[in-house]
Amino acid sequence: MTIDKTPPNPPESEESPETGAETSAPVPAAATSSAGEPATRSASSLAWARRRASVSRFWRQYRAHRAGLLGLAGLAVIALIALTSPLFVGGDVQSVTDAPGTALESPSGEFPLGTDQFGRSLLGLLIWGARISLIVGLLAAALSVAIGTFVGIIAGHFGGWFATVAMRVTDWFLVMPALVLAIVLATVMSRSIWTVILAIGVTSWPTTARLVRAQTIAVESRPYIERARALGGGHGHVMTRHVLPNVMPLVLAQTTLGISTAILTEATLAFLGLGDPSVVSWGGMLQDAREAGAVSSGHWWYLAPPGIAIALVALAFTLCGRAIEAVLNPKLGVSR
Repeated sequence: MTIDKTPPNPPESEESPETGAETSAPVPAAATSSAGEPATRSASSLAWARRRASVSRFWRQYRAHRAGLLGLAGLAVIALIALTSPLFVGGDVQSVTDAPGTALESPSGEFPLGTDQFGRSLLGLLIWGARISLIVGLLAAALSVAIGTFVGIIAGHFGGWFATVAMRVTDWFLVMPALVLAIVLATVMSRSIWTVILAIGVTSWPTTARLVRAQTIAVESRPYIERARALGGGHGHVMTRHVLPNVMPLVLAQTTLGISTAILTEATLAFLGLGDPSVVSWGGMLQDAREAGAVSSGHWWYLAPPGIAIALVALAFTLCGRAIEAVLNPKLGVSR
């Protein structure tokens, strides 16, 4: 009997004796690519989708507040007028030597709001002054909220003696009238628009600091903060990645409410003669009207337009701020 001694064929997965390479089918390219890139892209897209959904939900709830929509529409109109003011009135509207009218003219077809003591159009001054009043209000409120947010998060996160000292300083600023401190700063510093912004910003932050500190303490008592610390998250990581996003809604609402206060404070400082004399603002117009004797002489058209403009802007920001507070914190029960 003959025995077949031919060795069996090697399996396809074994290495070839000649080349030393595997004969199996090549692995698809998708399997050999880095697994981190698709995961990163999916996580980023998911985060952006959540942000878009959050903004859409916020807008739906905000639209339900008629007063907030009215305030937002008013702010949009005023901002549009302020941004396009160079198209309606030129920079020469502030010129005293080239004034188009006579002093203290009553409202007419040529001058719908009358003229000031130099013969300048009050309508042109009102439109031009909107830029300065809005800029001062926005920047001063932003500075105030930034200082208050920083102090509040630091004090709420670290606690201990630092929080005690920070809160005692905050209480001192709360006890002292902010307007008096602003007047002192505006008096000892040079008279400019930046001095007014600084004076308002550094004297109106304590309320924000106390609110943010309370919110920080509430946020850091949640379990995910403990997990972040257990995974190695430092102080900066916890404050910037976890605490700050959770206090931002409160900061946003406080900013909208602080803008109206900043505009009123700027008008008060300008009315007292502590504003920038080289620019036109609504408060500066009231100061000029007082110096011209508009109150005693009955020139109501000199006083009414800037005063009404200040009141309307403050009201619009207040309505927006209350609507934002109602959306972010429904427990407030703010009426619609």
